[in-house]
Amino acid sequence: MKNSPRSKKSSFRPSRIFIGGLLSGIIISGLVVYFSFSKLMFTVSESKYNFDQTTEILTESVKENNWNLSHQYDLQQTMAKHGHEVKPVKVFSICKPDIAVRVLGSDEDRHISSMMPCRVAIYEKADGKTYIARMNAGLFAILLGGQATAVMGDAGTGSENILKSVIKP
Repeated sequence: MKNSPRSKKSSFRPSRIFIGGLLSGIIISGLVVYFSFSKLMFTVSESKYNFDQTTEILTESVKENNWNLSHQYDLQQTMAKHGHEVKPVKVFSICKPDIAVRVLGSDEDRHISSMMPCRVAIYEKADGKTYIARMNAGLFAILLGGQATAVMGDAGTGSENILKSVIKP
């Protein structure tokens, strides 16, 4: 009687339920990450000012916080040169050499230079409001690990300090 088909069937039921539940949990977790991760990778905030005022104030804030504005891309102008009309968009490349050298001076972390310098996008939407977008440095810091965690954390904190003057509370 111990080896009857009925006793084997009932002994497999809890393990099938467990495996089914485990697989369902993995699939659901994967879908949650897939659909929400792109929204977590970037931070978008509304500006207190119009587009031109935001770019002017941000430029000053970069200087006041002892960062460098290494380049400013006017994507609206670039698109116009190619026959495309878009709303105003400028991307600021900002850098703090004291932070950057910690990545650039390390063979183990130098690959992170592909994400340097920090980028901040200022753009206008159809609603007429101005927005500021940037990479979520805190999330990337966690994902990178090691020395890069501290560097990205410091860069993120510095960038947010620069943006405080324009971001709507």
